[in-house]
Amino acid sequence: MPGLQSTTLTSTYAHVQALLPSIAERAAKTDQLASFPVATLQEFRASGLMGLLVPPEYGGPGGDLGDMIAIAGMLAANCASTAMIWAMHIQQVDCIVRFGSAKLREELLPRIAAGDVYLASVTTEPGKSAHLLSAQAAITANTGDLRVERETPILTGGMHADGFLITMRESLDAADHRVTLCYADREQLSLEPFGTWDTLGMRGTDSGGMRLSGSVAPHQVIGAPGEFKTIAVESMIPAGHLAWAAVWLGSARSALSGVLTMLRARGADRPSDLAAERIARARIDIELVASYLGSVRDEVLAHRRAGTSLAGTATQIHLNNLKVIASELTFSAADKLVQIAGLFGGYKRNSGLPLERVFRDLRSASLNFSNDRLLTMNGTLTLLDRDVTLTPVDLM
Repeated sequence: MPGLQSTTLTSTYAHVQALLPSIAERAAKTDQLASFPVATLQEFRASGLMGLLVPPEYGGPGGDLGDMIAIAGMLAANCASTAMIWAMHIQQVDCIVRFGSAKLREELLPRIAAGDVYLASVTTEPGKSAHLLSAQAAITANTGDLRVERETPILTGGMHADGFLITMRESLDAADHRVTLCYADREQLSLEPFGTWDTLGMRGTDSGGMRLSGSVAPHQVIGAPGEFKTIAVESMIPAGHLAWAAVWLGSARSALSGVLTMLRARGADRPSDLAAERIARARIDIELVASYLGSVRDEVLAHRRAGTSLAGTATQIHLNNLKVIASELTFSAADKLVQIAGLFGGYKRNSGLPLERVFRDLRSASLNFSNDRLLTMNGTLTLLDRDVTLTPVDLM
């Protein structure tokens, strides 16, 4: 259990283990009906799991990103949609813990630790694709408060959220790269959902569009106005890439375990050479993701312990590489596993293995903030790292 710091945190892991059977039992229905896992979210609230990263002084267990990775993988082994919902909430909590104002932390973190607040992230915007570090809609002054008028085409769990982290342009006359992150409580907003979430995979995340409007107090701005890039580099991006990779890895690892169990039940202790090669290659894909995830996790945690920035070129390359590697290799493993299990064991929905669901879920991984965009960024960044600094420690 990485990052264990307290008996409270140990208890959190125990709660997770106790929840896994019910998550697995609900997974098929969540996928089939494209329904948000409301009952599971309630269990998360009651278990203290929503406050994993909340420091003890605010009532939380004081977990770190290593704990997030471990628990996200455990959840994803049973339902990737459920794991992604939780992991993205934890990503937002990290932003508040690290960059929220003292008043906002005092008001909000105890509520998160108590399970009263599920956070959703509002970063997408019509017309700007998935470009995280720009914004079009601007914050405006409103009799001492700040007015928020925002539309987002994709918002995971928005209809079920108790609070929102929203990116906005700093002001009407600010450049689009002057982005401000603010927190808004559900009660401060008018919410208008639009569109539907009827997708190939990750169907339970309920990520339809929404229009949000309302006003927030100045202390609800997270970090310095216009300086969201710092939050993105130091918190939102690393927490997100680590969390996503953990979800995809947990899902693929569980699928491999299921296929191996199925083959053993069929008496296939000695598979054909072709099947053995496919099993080996699927295992290699999964091992490579696990190894690189562990390396990048250690790099990020080392920077945080030392109080140093994650903005270095090599670290940014490693984080982007993690997302690309994890998304491509876990899907590659799932593809091989479907081939191994065959038409009836892997491709049919009622085969007894959730393999086709895993395949559909993992197909979304490379699209969840496009790999094409990340590869373009990394190509440029790599020109600045001519020594080719490896992770976690350069071996040369």
